[in-house]
Amino acid sequence: MATPATAHASAPVPTASRSAELFERAKKVMPGGVSRNTVLWSSVPPYVAHGEGCRVTDIDGVTRIDFANNVASLIHGHAYPPVVQAVAAQLAKGTAFMMATEQEVLHAEHVCSRSGGFDRIRFVNSGTEAVMAALKAARAFTGRPKIAKVEGAYHGGYDYVETSQGSTPKDWGSIDHPNRVPLVHGAPQSAMEDVVVIPFDDVDRSIALLDEHRADLACVLLDLMPHRVGLKPASRAFVQAMREWASRNGALLVLDEVITFRTEYGGAQQGYGVHGDLTALGKMIGGGFPVGALAGRAEVMEVLNPGAPKLLFPLSGTFSANPVTMTAGRIAMEHFDRPAVARLNALGDRARHGIAEAIARTGAPASVTGGGSMFRVHMKAAVPANYREAYATPEENKRLKLMLEHLFAEGFLMVGTCTGMLSTPMTESEVDALVAAMESGFRRMATA
Repeated sequence: MATPATAHASAPVPTASRSAELFERAKKVMPGGVSRNTVLWSSVPPYVAHGEGCRVTDIDGVTRIDFANNVASLIHGHAYPPVVQAVAAQLAKGTAFMMATEQEVLHAEHVCSRSGGFDRIRFVNSGTEAVMAALKAARAFTGRPKIAKVEGAYHGGYDYVETSQGSTPKDWGSIDHPNRVPLVHGAPQSAMEDVVVIPFDDVDRSIALLDEHRADLACVLLDLMPHRVGLKPASRAFVQAMREWASRNGALLVLDEVITFRTEYGGAQQGYGVHGDLTALGKMIGGGFPVGALAGRAEVMEVLNPGAPKLLFPLSGTFSANPVTMTAGRIAMEHFDRPAVARLNALGDRARHGIAEAIARTGAPASVTGGGSMFRVHMKAAVPANYREAYATPEENKRLKLMLEHLFAEGFLMVGTCTGMLSTPMTESEVDALVAAMESGFRRMATA
């Protein structure tokens, strides 16, 4: 899940800091001095020295509570001892082979056991790759070229899914027929023509748009709580309508659970009582290492079977299912059992409730969304229902910047949209401390 570099600002780092010195060196060898735009929180991004549990310490010696968790990928926080020990043992045996390993089988068995919709699974190296593979598998299975996706939803760096990811009021067009807007300059028009953009959580408009392309649609791609759209859970009616439409029209329902798999033991789809024909996974299932996975119905996943009479979708990757990632991921997921999921979700409820109360006490023009162990604060009085409502005005972005600067100065690390993802080392103490800091931030904004 990427966020705009401009969306996250922090308290300025002193120009004489070690981070400032390192950033000057970085700018000489990397565009903008970074490999990920999301680390550009300020004119001088702080550099981490080490992390432990739910805290990180930068190279200038400042420790902060980490509510970003590398954008939801660290379910047990930093340097989780069981993962560290298991990975250290595997490192001594080797990191990657031109042979299969038992670790791949063990992790596949565990992940598939968590959801009745996961008959088969194939591991890759990132969430982006998982989504890309899911779309290709859907095309291979149906023989159709087009995909449908929600306006504003982020699904990684792939031409098709980037369509209308960052559209604005100037170019997004009518809500009845949203424009296909490129994210990257030079994106091929031909790719966007194979994308149907639908509005989030709007059953009637979405069905009407899907019906226009029913004969050509390979799949409907859906994130059940899309961060960039506002981190608001989709309604049951919308999810059920997408499931029924896909089944009725010979298309597949592809669920992007790269982030939302943490919300229930079997992923967010468990809470809706549906299964995707295919599900893209990533982030936390790697235990802190790069990972992605494609899981789904046996019949659909058969397109990836190299032993089939006719292989419809060849897929390989040099580091896919490497034993280090498989070991770390399995240990992390085994320890994120049902009681752990329930405890972390309860902390999420506490955070959202506490923030809502802080907003009410201060009268701030703000709202909070989220579900499970995630939350997002909007500088809008009303909870946004979709991407267009969640889109921030210049004034709202200004207040967001003030809040993020305040939280960073108070010792909290957040995702750049003022979003938090909890980790199991956290307790009520860390959550309550964040809520208190947010309340003082709301009061500060009122006098700014």
